Parts: sequence; structure tokens; C-alpha cells
Amino acid sequence: MITFSKKTKDIQDRFGCGKLAEKMVQHVFRSEFNDKDRAFISNAMFFFLATVDANGQPQSSYKGGGKGFVKITGPSELVFPFYEGNGMYLSAGNIAAMGKVGLLFVDFETQTRIRVNGVATIDDNHAMNSEVTAAQLVVRVAVSDIHPNCSRNVHKMEMVETSSYTPKSDAENVVAAPWGETFMDVLPDFMKSRD
Repeated sequence: MITFSKKTKDIQDRFGCGKLAEKMVQHVFRSEFNDKDRAFISNAMFFFLATVDANGQPQSSYKGGGKGFVKITGPSELVFPFYEGNGMYLSAGNIAAMGKVGLLFVDFETQTRIRVNGVATIDDNHAMNSEVTAAQLVVRVAVSDIHPNCSRNVHKMEMVETSSYTPKSDAENVVAAPWGETFMDVLPDFMKSRD
């Protein structure tokens, strides 16, 4: 479960929130998914992923897919695919090196969100590797803490359309993005247009 550093406690105390923070940990944080968490995450079409590299440099990225692309596979475990991106693999490299991750799921239509923290590994033997055609990598997260996050300041927005590059099903490949001439000489074949 989450613990607070001295600096965090100092800031909590500065604003008179130390007791509130401790009570939040006792009553809101958990290490196992409940039914509400499962429903929320299984309907998510995106989340924000935070990682850190071996030098402590943070990285954040957006991970999107169709409903159900993130799968809860145990009381304190979830998996998700890495789809083709920009070829830098910053988040994947950070997971391979350090493993610590934070996932933030937000539903802007209902103005709700949930945080999931844990230790991630790249799992080359997970069943999702063969089930999800578009997956380059599968990430398994051993969850340490789950907590719904305050909906205050979450702007209400609505879904207009999904990205044309997002696989519509587990059996569909990613559609190659248009890269332009600048990078064509160094693109691997799987990133080139499949038209």
C-alpha cells in the first residue's frame, strides 16, 4: 500500500490535511479490484501511463484501444497490450528497467477516475500475445494499490470518434500511420503503409 514520504507529510501538514490523508489510505485505498473497479476498467478505451527510467527521469504516455483492451486477470493483476507507436519504446524500456508504474483511468463523460499503481513486467509468454494480433508487447501489472480519485476538476467531455489507427478487435492489426518522407528511410517494414 501507499506510504507517504517526509516531504509529502510536510506538505499535508502545511495545509492541515495529514489526518485526512491517513484516513483516505485506510478507507479508500485497496490492493484488490472490486466489482466497480472491474466494470470501470473493462470499459476504458484509454489510460495514462507513468513510468520512470533508471536515472529517475519520468515518462508519461497515453495508451488507447478498444473497450476491453485492458484486462483484469486476477484480484490484484491486470494486463494490457502495447500497440505500435513512435518506435522509441520509452515506456516499455522503463518497465523493463524499473517496473514501477502508475495508471490513471479517466472517464470524462461521467467525470470519474481511478488510479492503479504497481510493478509491471513485459510478459512474452502471456496468452494475450497470441490473442491480440496488434499487440507488440504485453504488460502485466502486479497491483499494489488502487484508489478512486477525486472527480473535482475533471472536465466533462464526450467521445466524438475513435482513432482510425486503433484496432477494432483483438484479431485486427494496427493500421500504419502516415509518417511522411522524413523518416521513411529508417522505418521498419511493419511501420510502413500497408495500402
